[in-house]
Amino acid sequence: MSGPQSRLDRREFVKSVTGVLTGVLVASMPFVSLLPSRAWAVDLSGLNDAEGAALAAMIKTLAPHDGLDDAAYAMVVGAIDRGAATPAAVADLKAGIASLGDGFALASEATRVERLKAIESTAFFQGTRVTTLLVLYNNPFAFAHFGYEGEAFSKGGYLARGFNDLRWLPEVPLAASGPMPF
Repeated sequence: MSGPQSRLDRREFVKSVTGVLTGVLVASMPFVSLLPSRAWAVDLSGLNDAEGAALAAMIKTLAPHDGLDDAAYAMVVGAIDRGAATPAAVADLKAGIASLGDGFALASEATRVERLKAIESTAFFQGTRVTTLLVLYNNPFAFAHFGYEGEAFSKGGYLARGFNDLRWLPEVPLAASGPMPF
């Protein structure tokens, strides 16, 4: 068979292959579908997808930020999962997630807060809270969301990069004569 009908041009071929590859990659990473954001994935080694979703819901309840990309929360889930390196640690993590109760990931925020208050003195809650603080606020997604430009030393320091740029504070002129008031 020859002719324009039987041959795919390069553009059509690339579009079809890209669509198939994207579908295969997304389908092979089931945790991707649990949080509705741009495509990201976390390879969970100790937890299953439902436990990962419950842990992500817990983290989002502990540190709620409208507009923060779900990938930032997924980084915390991944760090907690990787931190459970021994079978005993995985069992403790699974027991802690089970203490959240059935349907935690889909529960209302008020219900999630109630359940978290009930377990806030446990080692699971405190460990998750600390890891959330350390990992969530130390990643590029959070930096971009909160407007943090990063450290300034390698860029010449803060003084030349807006340290004294206080647009929100009205400027008060100094007196032309006389001693300073302090």
